[in-house]
Amino acid sequence: MSEAHITLTERESLPISKAINAGLRAAMAGDERVVLMGEDIGPLGGVFRVTDGLQRDFGSARVIDTPLAEAGIVGSAIGLAMAGYRPVVEIQFDGFVFPAFNQIVTQLAKLTSRTDGKQSMPVVIRLPYGGHIGAVEHHQESPEAYFAHTAGLRVVAPSNAHDAYWMIQQAIKSDDPVIFMEPKAKYWQKGEVDPHALAAPLHRTAVVRAGSDCTVVGFGAMVTTLLQAADLAASEGTTLEVLDLRSISPIDYDPILASVQKTGRLVVAQEAQGNASVGSEIAATIAERAFYALQAPPLRVSGFDVPFPAAKLEGVYLPDADRVLEAVDRALDY
Repeated sequence: MSEAHITLTERESLPISKAINAGLRAAMAGDERVVLMGEDIGPLGGVFRVTDGLQRDFGSARVIDTPLAEAGIVGSAIGLAMAGYRPVVEIQFDGFVFPAFNQIVTQLAKLTSRTDGKQSMPVVIRLPYGGHIGAVEHHQESPEAYFAHTAGLRVVAPSNAHDAYWMIQQAIKSDDPVIFMEPKAKYWQKGEVDPHALAAPLHRTAVVRAGSDCTVVGFGAMVTTLLQAADLAASEGTTLEVLDLRSISPIDYDPILASVQKTGRLVVAQEAQGNASVGSEIAATIAERAFYALQAPPLRVSGFDVPFPAAKLEGVYLPDADRVLEAVDRALDY
């Protein structure tokens, strides 16, 4: 069996894309109600090959190639969920989600509340997001704040292969709709996946590197950047505590608060624009709940408040380790 068509039985090193594939395969094998929908997800396996081999093994009735119509795809998924299925929708690129935005925020997010809990909405929207792939407009955006702002949606983002494998399965088992943010720049980043490990809860913030001088928080692809920054800081005698948010809505604040109580400083990093963002919410909440522990104001590192630029300028727009360390230096200077 090729790497593209993996059924995990033991610990293995996989790229994130193949870990998600293996997680989808496990979910489909375990529950015949799980169906996949999206553009080119069948024989092609999706533009990033995340669904490679799944239509071959589960059939075209469960891995459904759809027309180029995001509103229709999500609307159909809502109907399937009402009929007892557990649909998983792939949106090809982050910026393509907006034609389906009305279906997501006015229907998918609200039907459970509208029916007083009688109608669950077990729909997963897989959304490759973020930059670093040198693509054109509408292919490198980070729209997580729109969905985190919408009551009724869960929003999660794995940063590594192990989490990707488990979190996609947990999202599919959720009776609430989940926006599953996939850091497409890291699809080929390998990591150990253990199918027998005890999976962390879906909405648990993880401490991925211990430190004592400053807390740095991010999610998805930004976690790799934060770890790079921590390596550089360590070479100069500064230790950063790196936290992987994993869940954007709801946010598990307890590990962040515990870390800030220890370090006295907080830097939140994201690819999205800074205005009215997830980073803004975390900074405000920590200021409210840990004010007397802070030795410096919470600081944010983000993309700039402009539309995502042409590919040749993405390196200027996207936060890197140097911009994170600049914020850390400012926090340490207070």
